[in-house]
Amino acid sequence: MSTPQDATLEARVVELETRLAFQEHTLSELSDALADLRAEAARSADLLRRVLEDMKLHRGDLMADPASEPPPPHY
Repeated sequence: MSTPQDATLEARVVELETRLAFQEHTLSELSDALADLRAEAARSADLLRRVLEDMKLHRGDLMADPASEPPPPHY
């Protein structure tokens, strides 16, 4: 025979199990999102590193020697 106290206790256990399941699901989603963000950050850092290396290689190409420039047209 079930007492009102047993029903209340069972309802509380069900509520706690529901909350736990929700928290586990949310934690899993957050973990996946964090993994995606870490991968994206790694890709961005790699791209930035490659761009900086490329800029260092072509620094001389981008800045021409002013002495080799032709004079302005008003001379």
